[in-house]
Order: sequence, then C-alpha cells, then structure tokens
Amino acid sequence: MGHLSSMFNGLARSFTSKKGRNSENIHGGREAADAMAKDAKKNDLILRSSGTVNANGSNNFASVFTKRGQKGVNQDCCIVWEEFGCQEDMMFCGIFDGHGPWGHFVAKTVRESMPPSLLCNWQEELSQTSLDLDLDLESDKKNHWFNIWKHSYLKTCATIDQELEHHRKIDSYYSGTTALSIVRQGEFIVIANVGDSRAVLAATSDDGSLEPVQLTVDFKPNLPQEAERINQCKGRVFCLDDEPGVHRVWMPDQESPGLAMSRAFGDYCVKDFGLISVPEVTQRNLSSRDQFVVLATDGVWDVVSNKEAVEIVSSATDRSKAAKRLVECAVRAWKRKRKDYAMDDISAICLFFHSLPLSQQIHPIGTPK
Repeated sequence: MGHLSSMFNGLARSFTSKKGRNSENIHGGREAADAMAKDAKKNDLILRSSGTVNANGSNNFASVFTKRGQKGVNQDCCIVWEEFGCQEDMMFCGIFDGHGPWGHFVAKTVRESMPPSLLCNWQEELSQTSLDLDLDLESDKKNHWFNIWKHSYLKTCATIDQELEHHRKIDSYYSGTTALSIVRQGEFIVIANVGDSRAVLAATSDDGSLEPVQLTVDFKPNLPQEAERINQCKGRVFCLDDEPGVHRVWMPDQESPGLAMSRAFGDYCVKDFGLISVPEVTQRNLSSRDQFVVLATDGVWDVVSNKEAVEIVSSATDRSKAAKRLVECAVRAWKRKRKDYAMDDISAICLFFHSLPLSQQIHPIGTPK
C-alpha cells in the first residue's frame, strides 16, 4: 500500500508548491488547483469533447464521444483529465447531462468547476486528517483513502450547488444537470453519481467472457427511497398520461418542472421539495479481470442494456473509436425502439484499464499514429 501514502504526500506537495501557499490556506489551494487545470490544458492532458486521451507512460486510455439529439443544442458534455492532481497514474473522468432552458450552460459550468474544486477539498480534507502508515490492515488504509475522497466529493457537490444558485450569468431555477465522475488512482477507483447517468464496468468471468457490473444507481424519482424523500418534502412523483412508466418530479402546486431524475445540480424550483445534489460515492478495488468502464448519459441507457454496451465496446477493434461506436449503436437503437420520441443527446466515455497493444498506441490527444 506504499503507493497510497505516496499519492497523499505527492498531491499535498503539488498543492503547496504550485503557488508557494500554506497547505492550510483553502484559497491558496483553489488557486493551485486552478493552476493545475491550466497546466493540464496547456499540456494536452485535458479533453473536453470527442476524442481520446492516453498520456505517455500511462496505462489509462479514454475514448470520448458525444452527439447532439433532436431537442436542440447538445446539453451533454464531458471531461477527461489525465495526470489528475499532477499524479502520473491518476485520472478524472466526468460526464454531465444538462436539462432545461439553461441546461447546457449549467452542465458546462459544473464540468469546469468540479475537478479543481474536488482537488481543493481533497487538500483541505487531507490537512485535517492523518494517514497512519503503521496501520496493520490493508483494509484500514483503503477505507481511510476512500473516506477522504468521499468527504471531498460531498463538500465539492454541496459547494458547487450553492455557487450555482447565486451565479450571476446563469439562471438555474428551472435548469440543471446530472454529474457522474470517476477518479482512478492505481488499482482503485472512486465513483460519484448525481442523477441518472450510469457507470458500467466490464469484468472477465471464469469462462473468459465479459460480464457487465453496474457501479451506480440510476436516481429516478420512482425509486422507493427517492420517492419517499420527495413526498416527505411535499414534492410529487407521477407519470404523464402520454408517458406511461416515466416518473417525474413536480412542484406541489404546479405542473412543473417534470424532472426525470431525483438528484441534480440546479433546479432550485424543486430543491425544497425533495430534489438533492448529494452524490452517491462508492469505490472499487480493480483486479486483473476488470477491463474497462463505460460512463454514459441516459441517452445511451434508455435504449442499450449494460450487456449490450459491454459487447459493443469490447468488439471495437480500435479503442480510440470505442465511445463513438457505442454512441452510434445507441442512435440506431433510438430509431428502432423509440421512433416516436425525439432522440436525446447521447454521450459516452470508455476508460480502459490496461495498456494498449503497440499497434494501437497514440499521442496524448489525437489520432492513431
């Protein structure tokens, strides 16, 4: 577990050295995190649109693709940040699905603020705790590592939602966004989910086939615990007559806003009526059987099953085109299965955990060499 302590110490040093600030100064921490983001962008380690990321010497390989639906501007957006927090073996992936009149602005705002805010809160959390390197049990160290990230995510999401409410240039009263992200460091991943996007992992089974493992919960309003919270807050959950089976969140006395998810950033019209922006934060210790993970908005999962997604991605002969292949399959499935509905925006990130064959290696961001 030595790499855990080196991660803690390395990231803490990177914060304090960036701007020469005291590690206990949270403002300085945010400046350092923002400086890291600028450096990563300058060095082509951040991807915010369709493409691929594979930094030199990294086992991570991420394929990203997003396609506008038939409802107007594309309100989906993504980010992949290689060498997250100046750690060579660390990566941040996030996918965001906006909704409402200002949804595309809300999604992009959350996308830009979440990674540096998370790093900043991680630094603050780390400065308030201590890692006991003499812990006897491996599980104790793993739990300590996870709890630091969990608390950091909880702080980050709470802060983002508060800042969004008072944003001078974005009206989030009837608009919002979901947010699904993963931090990978070595053989560990932490997953944080707000909304109904989904993360599905592909793991090799005993017979050698790939099996899907769903890592997140689709936070829909009809989930018992979600519906109970909304009802207790005087919000309402019901389906429209022309949308049987599609449960939505409504204000107590208005036929608005009709959200199809129970957790989101923004949407302050129903924040007092049961909608929350609290993430579900989980972890997984990766094994050699774990091959890749797919992060996708509901535009994929509305028409593609977990097993189908794993099969589609694994059958891509070129990893750089894996996300595009999945999105294109989802587009065809929409036309076949839901032809009476306007196609949703569709976006996916495919993060592979093992090194590429030499024939498929590429530059950090770009096309095959």
